[in-house]
Amino acid sequence: MNEILLVDKGAWLVTFMASFLIWIMFGGLLVLWLIDGRIKKEEALHAFLSALLAWVIAEMLKNLIPSVRPFKTYGYAPLTFTVPTDNSFPSSHAAAVFAMAASVWLHDRRLGAVFTIGAVLTSLGRMLANVHYLFDIVTGGALGVVSAVVVARLHLGKLIAGKQSKP
Repeated sequence: MNEILLVDKGAWLVTFMASFLIWIMFGGLLVLWLIDGRIKKEEALHAFLSALLAWVIAEMLKNLIPSVRPFKTYGYAPLTFTVPTDNSFPSSHAAAVFAMAASVWLHDRRLGAVFTIGAVLTSLGRMLANVHYLFDIVTGGALGVVSAVVVARLHLGKLIAGKQSKP
């Protein structure tokens, strides 16, 4: 746990946005999965697979592209639950949350708007927490949206179920 959070009581909102909101969004996918209906299960599956794909690609890029995190550059303490030790670019959190948001948006625009708000708040939290630059967030977000579109075009739900995908 990041010890600065024990000292700075006002950091809880930024820490929540930067470290915990993503898990609430994954919980939202679980709720979608548990709601009866093939459409909701497909929506949740696409969103989860999109987030996984975006996260894997972002982590691979982080290992290839050296980048220093803002808290190391400017000397401010990170306001996240744990202190990141990997590279900054691109943001894996932004990639995953924007992949979820875009994937849900492709199925249901109203619910997708809720997920998009969560994605924006998570990404804003990552910048305010001193762990990402704006470029890290924008690139991660773009990676997430592209991942969602790729998963939607592949229609992985039907492939996993053993059915033929429509062109």
